[in-house]
Amino acid sequence: MVRRRQLYEGKAKVIFEGPEPDTVVAYFKDDATAFNNQKKGTITGKGVINNSISEFLMMRLSEIGVPTHFIRRLNMREQLLRKVEIIPVEVVVRNVVAGSLAKRFGLEEGSALPRSIVEFYYKNDELNDPMILEEHITAFGWANHTELDEIMSLALRINDFMSGLFRGIGIRLVDFKVEFGRLWEDDQLRVILADEISPDSCRLWDVKTNEKLDKDRFRRDMEGVEEAYQEVARRLGILPEAAHLREAVGPHLVE
Repeated sequence: MVRRRQLYEGKAKVIFEGPEPDTVVAYFKDDATAFNNQKKGTITGKGVINNSISEFLMMRLSEIGVPTHFIRRLNMREQLLRKVEIIPVEVVVRNVVAGSLAKRFGLEEGSALPRSIVEFYYKNDELNDPMILEEHITAFGWANHTELDEIMSLALRINDFMSGLFRGIGIRLVDFKVEFGRLWEDDQLRVILADEISPDSCRLWDVKTNEKLDKDRFRRDMEGVEEAYQEVARRLGILPEAAHLREAVGPHLVE
């Protein structure tokens, strides 16, 4: 196995130095966390499935003109990505009342929103990712007004596309979280989609039954977590072979 330098380890992925200039390799783990790392566990095969789902969605989004950091999938658990400067803002798009939105406003979970809502959170685990306003983002220099307009436009475009895509396979896109990064391209600094899109970062409900097909099953101690992730991949037509979902090979690290 190729040895490479680890750059960063997060809750769901390990990032390594890439084989080509200005690239990184993302290794998808089976580790699962919730409530800002207060709950920890393992979802068997999650890394393999999330790698495939994120690849599929990034490629589809690229086809409609959404710029992403994705280059190609390397193997069952790894992707080659363009190296970007991550903007420290998590962007959440909500179509249905669920999660913290229901708790904050005392709303009934599952109620459709009159229109999609975009929320911003400061990406900082030590501060529990506090909710922020556009004024905070520009005042503290996390992104300028032009970048923020582009982020908003891309987030809503991603929502429109993915809502239709998932609706076509009988899944309701309740909400999702995305991140963006900066990249120099053709002597211009661009904002592009980064991180991943998977059942870890989306709430996905069956259209007919409202069955949860995402990480909420882990958060709420529900059974069938692995099966829910597999079901999303199956409906997308990209379910990896079952034998690979339990592979235990980890990343090869060097200090």
